[in-house]
Parts: sequence; structure tokens; C-alpha cells
Amino acid sequence: MLFQEIILEITRIFQIIWGVFRVWWWVILPFIVIRPFLFLWLWWRNEVWSKKQKSILLEIKLPKEVSKPIKAMETVFSGLWVIYDPCNWKEKWIEGKYLLSFSLEIVSIDGQPHFFIRVPESSKALVESNIYAQYPEVEIAEVPDYTQAVPQDIPNKDWDLWGCSFQTLKEDIYPIKTYSKFFEESIQTKEEKRIDPIAGLLEGMAKLKKGEQLWVQFLVKPITGKENSFLKRGKKKIQELARRPEKTKPKRIIQEAAEILVFKAKEEGEKEKSPIPSEMQLLSGEKEEILAIEEKMSKYFFEVSIRFIYLGKKDAFFKPHVKTPLAFFTQLSTQNFNGFKPLSKTITKVVYFFIKRRTYVLKKRLLRLYKSRLNPFSPVSSKEGGKEGVFVLNIEELASLFHFPSEEVAKAPFLERLESKKGEPPTGLPT
Repeated sequence: MLFQEIILEITRIFQIIWGVFRVWWWVILPFIVIRPFLFLWLWWRNEVWSKKQKSILLEIKLPKEVSKPIKAMETVFSGLWVIYDPCNWKEKWIEGKYLLSFSLEIVSIDGQPHFFIRVPESSKALVESNIYAQYPEVEIAEVPDYTQAVPQDIPNKDWDLWGCSFQTLKEDIYPIKTYSKFFEESIQTKEEKRIDPIAGLLEGMAKLKKGEQLWVQFLVKPITGKENSFLKRGKKKIQELARRPEKTKPKRIIQEAAEILVFKAKEEGEKEKSPIPSEMQLLSGEKEEILAIEEKMSKYFFEVSIRFIYLGKKDAFFKPHVKTPLAFFTQLSTQNFNGFKPLSKTITKVVYFFIKRRTYVLKKRLLRLYKSRLNPFSPVSSKEGGKEGVFVLNIEELASLFHFPSEEVAKAPFLERLESKKGEPPTGLPT
């Protein structure tokens, strides 16, 4: 009898709840759908705005002599950082605007290396002025997109490809090995005595034969601590390494008095604090780690996404050539700080279950992302993996990855250089 009464009572409660829900269900509906709605809305507005943005591809042709040190490229990237243009509420949610990015590309076509920068058309003058300011001898020309010169349905019966995206070995607050670690840079240092990290990549690119191509792409977006928690994470890590206690909010007088009364006996038994400051207790490796993080945080920084593709006709396709870019990124890695490794989910290789089909899909996807230079930093690309494979590099790290080598460093005849730069027309000519 008691059991039946309990069942009846539970049934009555559920009937009341269902009655309320049936009448007022629409009240909680907005709380359920608001997040998916905002996500889809922003995605749609970003898609509309991105289609209005026109980008151009600029090729940088190098002179016979590049006398500037690699540090000059840092200055170029400092100037390009001003592409940063944060949007207000209306621009973000109504117009669909987001932060623009640009692409740095080192490409070998049939064994001939090229340097490209793909930028929004509105930023062409900014890019040219910053490069010419540091490298006045170079020539910059707008060129057709080289990715459109190959079959658009690769892989197919005649062409194949291999590639991947990259991620950092550790959290991106740790720096990679930069050009300054390869040699002590100064104007007096002869170029032939310098070790340029990009020389090996160019030398490997020169080994490609007709019908082979190697594309290396760096998608770059200028940011601040507002868009990325990089500075906050770096400062927190420094505090941990320096063994400094986290700052706590001031307690109320009553709360503090209660804690003194309750925990007084416990505090008396605690170990006495060392009279030596925490900074004096740091090991040499910890000091070096703190200095490295602080140095990385002290310069302008960008969000970066890196990918490469080796492709070619099947009769010329030689898979060991994929080791060329892998070796380039490996030499910029260190065990104690940071480096790069392939992002496993993007590697165009499958070892189990539906191998041919899944490999085909991975290759098609990687080629599509490369050719479209799909911005991995915006909600438009969230369906492609979101923030995975995106990390922070400062201008020194970026200059180590992409800069213009001198002929003394890259002596091979494969790298096309200008014998002389075309002069500008004299001022004052009638028009």
C-alpha cells in the first residue's frame, strides 16, 4: 500500500512538471539555442565578408647581393604587424569583419625556388614599402597564383602529393631556435661564416627535377594579448618557475581574524620559510628558461599556421624529398625549449581501415586548404579544425623561418637572382 502511494505521488509530481513544461517550454528555448545561433550567425557573416576581400600574390626577386643581416627581416615584420586592425561590435557581428592575415610562401617549381607573399590587396603598398625600406635592391611583382598551374583534381592517375601541417613540441610560450643561435650576428661577420637555417631548405629544393614541386606556407596573423592568452600564460609560467606565490585578493577583517584563531596552531607547526629569496634558489636551467620566455614576450608576435606539400607527376614523384622541409623545421627545434613536429591528423598517410579512401580524402583536403589559404584563425574555418595547429611566434622566430638569403649563404645557381635592379623613372617627367 505504501509503495503504491509513493508511485502515485511520483506520478503526480511528474504530471505537474510536465504541465509546467508544456506551457512554458518556450521560456527556456532561447537559452538552449543561443550559442549555436550566435556561432552560425558569425560564421555566415564572416563568410559573406571574406568573399569581398581580394588577395594578391607578390613575388620577391632577389638581387645578386643581399648585404642586410637576417635581423632586417624582423624590422619588415614589425612594419607588417600594423595590418592588425581590431574590429568593434558592429564590424564583428553585423559586417562579419575579422583580423586579416597574410601568407609567406617558399616554393620550388621544377627545382627553381621562389619567394612569395600573399596579402590583402589593400595592404600591397604597406608590404612593398616595408620590404623596399630594408631591401631596396629587390624587385616585387604581382604574379598569377602558381597553385592554379597544376591539375586541380590532384591526386589523380598522373599526379600525387604528400604533406602535413605542423604544431609546436611544447606550449608556444617557449621559443624555437632562432637565427641568432646559429651565429653571433653583426655587420662585421662575413656572410660565408654564417650558418643560415634556410640554406638547407633551398639546397633541397634545388634537387627537385622537372615535374616536381615543393610548397611551404606560413599563414600569419598579427595579434595582441586581447586575442590570445599568450602574454598571460607566459607571465604565469615565469611566476611558477621563479617560485613566486600567486597574488591573492585582500581578505576581509572578519575572515582574516577567524583564520588566525582557527589555524594558529597549524601555522606554528609549519616549516619556517627559507631566508634566501626564491630568485637565488633558481637553477641555471630555470634562469635560462625564464629569460627565454621573457625575450619571446618582449617582441611583436603573430599567430602562425604552417603547412607544406610535395607534389609531382607520378613518373617524377620521389617521396624522400618530403624530408627536405622536415629537416628544415627540425634544425629550428631544441630539446630544452621548443620546436616543430607534424600534426598527426593532417599527415597524408593512413595505416589502418579504408587506407586508400582516407588517404585520398586527406590529400584532397590538404591541397584545398593550401590553395585557398583558408584562414585558420577565423570562425569561417572552425569546421576545418579550429585552433588546432595554430601557435604564437614573435618576429625573431618568424624571421628565422622566412627571410632572404645572400648569395654567399645560398651559392647554388638554382636561386634566380637579379643582375641589376630596374631603376625608377626620373621624377618630373611629363605625363
